[in-house]
Amino acid sequence: MKERLRVLASPIAAALASIGIAVGVLLALGHAPLGALEALVRGAGGSPAAWTGTLQKSTPLLLTGLAVALSFRCGVWNIGAEGQLYAGALAATFVATRWLPADGGAWLVAPVLVAGALGGAGFGALAGWLRAARGVSEVISTILLNFVAIQLVAYAIQGPLQEAPRAYPQSDPLPHGAMLPALDRLHLGVPLALIAALVVAFLIDRTAVGFRLRAVGHAPEAARFAGLSPERLGTLALALAGGLAGLAGAVELAGMTGRLYEGLSPGPGYTAIAVALLARLAPLAVIPSALFFGALANGALAMQREAAIPSVATQVVQGIVILLSVGFALGRLSLARERVPSEGEA
Repeated sequence: MKERLRVLASPIAAALASIGIAVGVLLALGHAPLGALEALVRGAGGSPAAWTGTLQKSTPLLLTGLAVALSFRCGVWNIGAEGQLYAGALAATFVATRWLPADGGAWLVAPVLVAGALGGAGFGALAGWLRAARGVSEVISTILLNFVAIQLVAYAIQGPLQEAPRAYPQSDPLPHGAMLPALDRLHLGVPLALIAALVVAFLIDRTAVGFRLRAVGHAPEAARFAGLSPERLGTLALALAGGLAGLAGAVELAGMTGRLYEGLSPGPGYTAIAVALLARLAPLAVIPSALFFGALANGALAMQREAAIPSVATQVVQGIVILLSVGFALGRLSLARERVPSEGEA
């Protein structure tokens, strides 16, 4: 019980410390912090519409946060969730607008989501292959593949996937049947992301594959001595992580935007690293962590509208929260590793 309280103390302390520093920053910038924080809270959850917006912004953060957590648990530093999200959205758009009938029913949603997951998984597996076969650091390859995916989307919407009228650099709208069903603006992607968190938690903690992934992450050389292949399992982890991030792209496409265009993603693939670290790489803890960052993003918009806080100031506040969250999380992780007895002490 005490250990669980200590685990919870880190993200709570990070959130409180970041709020305290944000107050100081707002004061230094000449804004009333109390009014700004009230607007932030109201914008994050002060009404049904606010809650809906927060959940919508939390959904891609949850899926990409799971992607980062899963790969990090295997000792693979996946910095490419953003590119994998774009790859998933691109694959989902291609299937929805070029392969599926425009007058199909609700069954169109399934192939769109599957295509998104496969598109992201392909990008993740490519980084894994470069790591295993060519010795390319996954940090470098996943960062660079982010730009590859973004430029592929730019090429597609100005070329083969551009809308029929050729008026704007965007794709045709998805068929109605390919859009995620929604209840009062809350689309099906929200419960789908929660189910994904449960599945990833079960995979990591309750299956033989998850045990192998964790073993490689904790001690790759010992795992190799036991007959496991860190390269092969690292590729598997990147492919699975890419599938989750690609699914986030498909959900954003089929649940929110309805078509593909440049700047589809506001950057959840990068924020996902902070989401996963604040959750200490625990899949179920990624849920409240993603909700926290989603509430912060949605509340920041209310700060601009209601408290007249410039967008630059809101970005500063969000940046402080991310830095402190990551700092607290890395500190906790390093302390946890120091407590693990070395080979000579065991």
